[in-house]
Amino acid sequence: RETTIYKPVKITKNDNKTFVYDFGQNMSGYARIKVKGNKGDEITIRYAECVDENDCLCYYGMDKYYLESGFQTDKFICSGKEILWSPKFAYHGFRYIEVSGTEYCDKLDISAVFVHQDIKRRTEFECSDPYINRLFNCGIMSSYSNMFYMLTDCPTREKFGWTNDAQSSCEQMLTNFETEKLLEKWHRDIKDAMKENGELPGIIPTAGWGYHWGNGPVSDGILFEIPYRIYLHTGRGELLKESLEYFDRYLKYLETRKNEKGLVEFGLDDWAAPGLKSFVEVEFINAVLISSFYKIAALSAKLSGCECENEYNQKAEEIICLIKERYITPDGYCTIDEQCSVAMLIYYDIYDDIEPLKAQLKRLLEETDYHLKCGMVGMRRLLHALSKCGLSEYGLKLLKSKGYPGYGPWMDGDATTLWEKWDININSDSKNHHMYSDFMSWLIKTLGGIKIDEDRCGELEFIFNPHFIEGIDFAKLNYRTSVGKISVNWEKCDDKIKLCLIKDEGIKIKYNNQYLENEINEWSVEL
Repeated sequence: RETTIYKPVKITKNDNKTFVYDFGQNMSGYARIKVKGNKGDEITIRYAECVDENDCLCYYGMDKYYLESGFQTDKFICSGKEILWSPKFAYHGFRYIEVSGTEYCDKLDISAVFVHQDIKRRTEFECSDPYINRLFNCGIMSSYSNMFYMLTDCPTREKFGWTNDAQSSCEQMLTNFETEKLLEKWHRDIKDAMKENGELPGIIPTAGWGYHWGNGPVSDGILFEIPYRIYLHTGRGELLKESLEYFDRYLKYLETRKNEKGLVEFGLDDWAAPGLKSFVEVEFINAVLISSFYKIAALSAKLSGCECENEYNQKAEEIICLIKERYITPDGYCTIDEQCSVAMLIYYDIYDDIEPLKAQLKRLLEETDYHLKCGMVGMRRLLHALSKCGLSEYGLKLLKSKGYPGYGPWMDGDATTLWEKWDININSDSKNHHMYSDFMSWLIKTLGGIKIDEDRCGELEFIFNPHFIEGIDFAKLNYRTSVGKISVNWEKCDDKIKLCLIKDEGIKIKYNNQYLENEINEWSVEL
């Protein structure tokens, strides 16, 4: 659907027949132009996310892969009569539009049309920190810009259904948007893409590409993630039950890919880490993820009344024992001394004692001065692991850290969407990706204080536990869950907190381990 119309905030004349329009917002969509022109004038419209110092469009190397395809380009021929025109069979990713080909370029009436899947927001979030609000909005815009029949990677380059991107943002997508129908439809495509032996490609749908690169548990986990998250957020377990046979085929396929150590070593690693180098071996990442796949399969079997529930749980425990034996020292530390690996162990509860891992993760953040040292796999778990350790203030420092690597360099400029790479000068990278957007679900859980109780998965019960982090003076959240609306509003005043929560009737929320009967409107002295 066409959702928002943007007018240019800046117009640059490069020559008499070439103008560049800056709409102040990166987006997915296209131009709408009212123009007369001379009969036979061929008007060329080029789209880009960036311009250089001379206000000329930049493609940072992407266009070389699309030599004769008209990459990010529309053309039309004038009839001599005034026309209001937009493309009907294409969309682009852009903030800037270059128009050339007619002497009437300076008389154009041009707009940018934001186009995406017609999906409603679930949340509105705001806090006292303008930087965090801006970062959250960048996540909203990148999420919407990649909702086109599936979750795409970017609206500029490939527009593919990259499953690794989607696995890293699936929770955020269901928290902040009503994406159930979109994800359920795409999940059918995922199951259709599975080979008889259980193998999956890294992009779905596919014409065949992706079975030999870009897949593996980091990507293929979307098969498990979508039905699990839908069950968690809606209480509807049909998709989990319908997927059991596909879970089984895939897990049996993984058994055929084990090496002599009993580990799986194919597929993506901690993708797009700083320097484009994973600091954590793929065998470790896969082992942790596969243990979670077996647990989700066991949940599916339980809902289906299938006897294989115990078998799946036993398989999960076997892998967890292998992980502990190989990757956790006798005194409880992770043998891979990296943010991603330690965060994954904490996130998935793979430990006998959390305290050594907490101390290790705390040190790792302090050593980098609260800068991240991980890619999409680590970043998906890192903030949640910090909060589980009572270190939410470290998570906020990470989001706000200045300089490379982190979100800071994007926000230091005029970014209006999330980027693909921490390394901001690398060619061929997108400026409108969603794979680093899960910090949004973390903000809802911490500053907003509302999270679904995963220990009661499918019961649609919530926990209210706002984190009053230093540097944040207030937070507001409206959250339209699948069972009703929750509104949170808290603010600090001297050494007290004014705390308000209003919920629709029938929503189950625990606060201080007690179910709330009514709304909260109280002063707290927790500071």
